[in-house]
Order: sequence, then structure tokens, then C-alpha cells
Amino acid sequence: MSKDYYDFIEAVDKKTGINLSLYKEAQMKRRLTSLYEKKGYTSFTDFYSSLNQNEKLLKEFLDRITINVSEFYRNVKRWEVLEQKILPDLLNGNNHIKIWSAACSTGEEPYSLAMVMLNLLPASSFTIIATDLDASAIEKAQIGLYSERSLAEIPINMKRKHFINQGAYYKISDEIKSCVSFKQQNLLKDRFESQFDLIVCRNVMIYFTEEAKDLLYHKFSGALKKNGILFVGSTEQIFSASKYDLLSADTFFYRKQSN
Repeated sequence: MSKDYYDFIEAVDKKTGINLSLYKEAQMKRRLTSLYEKKGYTSFTDFYSSLNQNEKLLKEFLDRITINVSEFYRNVKRWEVLEQKILPDLLNGNNHIKIWSAACSTGEEPYSLAMVMLNLLPASSFTIIATDLDASAIEKAQIGLYSERSLAEIPINMKRKHFINQGAYYKISDEIKSCVSFKQQNLLKDRFESQFDLIVCRNVMIYFTEEAKDLLYHKFSGALKKNGILFVGSTEQIFSASKYDLLSADTFFYRKQSN
């Protein structure tokens, strides 16, 4: 790691609480170099000097380091497994389900969870918490306005039931919005709530170092109830699940073994 970049990530950590050393260096460095060159800077030192004084530039920087790519029912076959196999098992003998959508981006994932849950239970029988590092992504999620592309994999009956077409966009229904509570969170630094029946964290771990992944899997495991489920992305298989007191429940689903 070059001194220029090392000094930059140290300064960013002190200013924002975001530790960029826990993200894969090559990917993050490439993304940030592209940003500062586009803005006319020639080094991380000069770039940070401006970040420290310019709120608009700081916001753009934070948007760039948080990867907001999402869609409803992403990898739809996994959602079918969730609805048909995983959730019925979790509901057995459980009168209230507590769910966390971690790194929820602009809301497609937690709103998908709300749609699935309303197929099975009244809204009073489940809680969905959704968190993300990026405050602007959370603001977009709370507005609940989406392009046609975001809805590409959503079942047609769900689209008709829960969205209102507004020209080039679709607005999520107030019923679905009311099922999800959003808040800002730094996964790597903040403490987690506990006693979750289901934690969904998909297509985020690929950006982290092995050290950061290890930390997060331990934290996620600690936040689950016994027999609770961690649902991960389609490129994020956990090869040493037992290390985290987890056992495979299905492809990309892991069950907590004990408290």
C-alpha cells in the first residue's frame, strides 16, 4: 500500500469512521483514483485536502465508495427457496419474525422481504429492519420510486399488487413501505442488534478483505437466534461455516447452531 493511499485512508477513517483498509485495495483504489482524476486532482493528498473542506465533494466521495446496485427479487430462484422452504421452517412455533436487511442499498431487498412476508403473515407478525452505510441510498429507499429495470425479476402479480406506475417509474405501495424501518449503519464498526430470525446480507461481502469478512460473519452469527438464518449472495458461499457456528440450510442459506 503506497504511503499516499495509506495516509488517505487513515484520514478518511478519522473523519468519517469508514475504514477503507477493510475493502479490497485494488478495487477501492481504482474507484477512488477514477473519481479524483475526474475532478482534476493528481494525488490522494490533494484530494483529501479538498474533501476535508468541501461537503458536496465529501458526499460524492461517500456515494462512490458505497456500491448501490440492487433490484427486486435478485436471483429469483433463491427467493423462491426463501419463501417455500426457509420461512415456513422459521415460522414453525414462532409467532413473530424479526428480520434484518443489512447493506440494504436503495431498498429493493427489504421491500422484497416485506412482499414475501405479507404472503405468509399479517404485518403485525413480523419486523423488518434495513440498514446501510449510505444516507442518500436510505433516502431513496424511503421515497420508494424505482425504474422498470429494478423490477425485472419481480413476479408479475407482486408488481401489480404493490406498485403504482408513474410514467417511467414505479412507486412502492405505502403498505409495503410501512413494513420496513430504515437506519444508517456501519457494519464494520457499529454494534448489531440481536435475536434475529433472519439476516439478509447479499452481494456486499465480495467487496471486503478476508479479515473484514471474518469479522462480519462472527458478528452476524452473534446477532442470530438459535436456528436463525443468514442469507448471503450468489457469489458469497461460506466455505468454513462451522467456524461461525453456522451450518448450511440450503444453497446460500446458513443456520445458526447455538446461542
